[in-house]
Amino acid sequence: MKVIYAIATLSGTIIGVGLFALPYVTLRVGFWVILGYFVVLGALIILIHSFFGELAIKTPDFKRLPGFAKIHLGSRAEKVAYASITLGIFGALLAYLIVGGEFLTELLSPVFGGNNLIYTLFYFILGSALVFFGIKAIAKVEFWGLVLFFLILFAIFLRGKSFMAIENLFPSLDISHIFLPYGAIFFSLWGATLIPEVEEMLGEKKELLKKIIPISILIPIFVYLFFIYLILGITGPQTTESALIGLKNVLGDGIVNLALVFGLLTTFTSFITLGLTLKKVFWYDLNFSKNFAWAITCFTPLILFLLGLKSFIVVIGVVGGVLLGIDGILILLMYKKVVPAENRITRFKKILVYPLFLILLGGIIYEIIYFIH
Repeated sequence: MKVIYAIATLSGTIIGVGLFALPYVTLRVGFWVILGYFVVLGALIILIHSFFGELAIKTPDFKRLPGFAKIHLGSRAEKVAYASITLGIFGALLAYLIVGGEFLTELLSPVFGGNNLIYTLFYFILGSALVFFGIKAIAKVEFWGLVLFFLILFAIFLRGKSFMAIENLFPSLDISHIFLPYGAIFFSLWGATLIPEVEEMLGEKKELLKKIIPISILIPIFVYLFFIYLILGITGPQTTESALIGLKNVLGDGIVNLALVFGLLTTFTSFITLGLTLKKVFWYDLNFSKNFAWAITCFTPLILFLLGLKSFIVVIGVVGGVLLGIDGILILLMYKKVVPAENRITRFKKILVYPLFLILLGGIIYEIIYFIH
């Protein structure tokens, strides 16, 4: 059961808010371009996560990415890692809070009344409580959340299949949007911050991490492709940036309420799992008290939200393209330094570090230029 919970925790966290941007992005570039991105970036991300898995096995427990960077690369890399992982997870938590609060508002306000702020605060209270209670509670939430997620996705398929049109998947390609999928797909597939967490969950079965990582990334890839096929196939040109609103225009309120539950699940499980990860960065690596680490982790995104940072697209773009790219580069540098070239396989992997580094660096530069413009 440990292995199932480990896969559910990693893949359940990866399947998050980035999912909802993918049908709209596909509308801009077409299905074949998106499929190409998933093949290339999927392989790249599996490799980087596998590298980090090997590092996790070689590194003492109860360390996260900044702790790894200090041990293997020195104090400067540690500071960069603290900045990137902290800002990155804060940004992701803020994105989940924004979208999760909206989904909860759409779902419950027609019944109970109230505004977005009330439901966002309710979402925050539930999520922060589960972050406080730790990995056992969260592992079970991820597992059953993932099961329910698949059931709801299948129900939406049954309800919407009569509306589907395959030609909706193949809009005319606008070359100006050719790089648009990079940040969204990178964000939607990244889960490296959870690798040490999953390693701890496996206990004495740490070697299984090598098999769990690719499985846990392939599951979201197939889910995303099916979700794109489902939403874009149904809504076509009416597909919206958050996917679900466009679905409402075609299928009506009933099915959208089911879709909102499904959206709420994906954001909520990722919120609590990433929250736990950041709490442990503050707790284990920075030696903050457990309760103070929890308070900083949970209340910082809430404060940012209350201060008016509510642009989901801006938040997800910066986190996915820039901050996660920095995390990936740190992992590549550590792998190159620490893992010995013992055989042909490891020698080949170490050669791959160079092109992977260039791709990540190019992605960071592109996203910064795109963000500035």
